[in-house]
Amino acid sequence: MHVTTRFRPARRRRAWFAFCAVNCLLGLAAAAHSAEAAEPALGLFAGHGDVGAVKRAGSVTFDAARQTYTITGGGANMWFTNDALHYVWTRLSGDLALTADIAFVGNGGNAHRKACLLIRQSLAPGAAYADAALHGDGLTSLQYREESDGPTREIQANVTGPRTLRIERWGDDVFMSVAKAGEALRPAGGSFKLKLQDPVYVGLGVCAHDDNALETVVFANVRLESRPHAATTNVVLESTLETVAIASKDRRTVYWARDHFEAPNWSRDGKHFLLNRHGRIYRLPVTGGTPESLDTGFATRCNNDHGLSADGSQLAISDQSQAGGKSLIYVLPATGGTPRRVTDAGPSYWHGWSPDGQTLAYCAERNGEFDVYTIPVGGGAETRLTTAKGLDDGPEYSPDGRWIYFNSDRTGLMQIWRMRPDGSSQEQVTNDGFNNWFAHPSPDGKWLVFLSYAKDVAGHPANQDVQLRLMPANGGEVQVLAKLFGGQGTMNVPSWSPDSRQVAFVSYRLAPAERR
Repeated sequence: MHVTTRFRPARRRRAWFAFCAVNCLLGLAAAAHSAEAAEPALGLFAGHGDVGAVKRAGSVTFDAARQTYTITGGGANMWFTNDALHYVWTRLSGDLALTADIAFVGNGGNAHRKACLLIRQSLAPGAAYADAALHGDGLTSLQYREESDGPTREIQANVTGPRTLRIERWGDDVFMSVAKAGEALRPAGGSFKLKLQDPVYVGLGVCAHDDNALETVVFANVRLESRPHAATTNVVLESTLETVAIASKDRRTVYWARDHFEAPNWSRDGKHFLLNRHGRIYRLPVTGGTPESLDTGFATRCNNDHGLSADGSQLAISDQSQAGGKSLIYVLPATGGTPRRVTDAGPSYWHGWSPDGQTLAYCAERNGEFDVYTIPVGGGAETRLTTAKGLDDGPEYSPDGRWIYFNSDRTGLMQIWRMRPDGSSQEQVTNDGFNNWFAHPSPDGKWLVFLSYAKDVAGHPANQDVQLRLMPANGGEVQVLAKLFGGQGTMNVPSWSPDSRQVAFVSYRLAPAERR
């Protein structure tokens, strides 16, 4: 039997409307899918917008044919505790690398306008972040804010106006690579740890550094790579000689190498550094360049305990070429020459030179005990200044010659101490939850800088998360100058600039070998 079903008018209308709505939604979805497949509005990225308070709104144009992003941004600054910029972003987790060629459109504008490759925790203006930033005047730096609404720090590259930048995140490590036009990318040197929760925002940003202005930047050859985390056992060591200004705490790369070097001394005229590398002493201009080997005669197994006399004319070294491989102290002209042996017994490790140039202070092991000793520069009998059980190390004279600073673990953790040059009046200078090593008084006598390990780290080993810390020589608040990966070789010896405004040090990085 054939049955015909009749709809009531109201039911018929509802069915028709439902049919139309479904088809409309399907059509919109198909159109959106087709547009996305044909030409994504932002290519590699998912969104864009102004971050922070900007007077003039920014914009972005993506040219799919040329694969370029033309970004216009305003904003007063990206610095201090908050940022203002136009940001083009997507969200990713894990290890990543973002690379781009960068070109400002037009001349003029603020010298500090910035084109950036950014990794941010959020779109909030005070978010923790890292970026590789090219400034309008060519300054290039790796900038970072460790925590929300905290201060911004930077590591300035020793290259001006590169064409290509890359920022990489490997675990918690963040680092930057640079390239001039026609050159291959190379690490800019220096890195830091930044703990961000996944997923992070990653993308391109422009800040005018002038809230009344807009700046336009073209980002070309943009590559965004999400990478599996590399095995930490397959790594190579990279070393970076850096300086840090004690007023701003800004760091600057002087020299980078995929090699191991240690312990910079700053020359008394401020023009060069001395450092040790594979048993030799090298001289390097403060502007960077290629290190040149210093003639040290037979002394070809120099360690990281070396330094200049107050007048800069002589160099003390600790070398293991003789005496059965034990470290001995020698003196030679600062320009190079044949070393003259000073200590008869070993091992002896130089650390300080008296301001009058007549006495050396050093750490030595005698009968199983490591203590602080002094000896005339011309040689002779050594004088033992410390007798406490445990390790006393790193002696260095204050610039007025009234004190010798050293580090000792006699009260538990390694702490900074000082005493009179004859060993009397020994008193503790630091007393905190760190292991503090190698106190270096500034040439003007106002400051002490030292290396701090976590409380559970024994000795002063390499490849540790450490801090350079600063305190007034007469006591007071301790400040963090820099956080870095290093330890042994970072700052064993005096490394102040002659004007007491900067400190030199070496940071290290264990880089994944397959990404070289």
